[in-house]
Amino acid sequence: MSEEFNPDLVSVIDENGVEHVFEELDRIETDTAKYVALLPVYDEAEEILDDDGDVIILKVSEEDGETYLEPIEDENEFNEIGKIFEERLSELFDIDEE
Repeated sequence: MSEEFNPDLVSVIDENGVEHVFEELDRIETDTAKYVALLPVYDEAEEILDDDGDVIILKVSEEDGETYLEPIEDENEFNEIGKIFEERLSELFDIDEE
């Protein structure tokens, strides 16, 4: 019997009203904020080939009961959170960095 893989998909509508779908790879919560690591999901094979494979890291914020994903503006905060995700994802997906 094979296991079925069902990724957690997140749909995001950008400021231009365009919908983008991502697979949520991981999430972390610090004392001050929540963050998610996302990977774009594509409908067409050509789009996959054009992608550089970078994980997108966003900050989760809530306002008036709505959840928003926003870029991390502070470079130090981004680097710190990025390093945490890098360590967690390399363990989770058994990635060896050379």
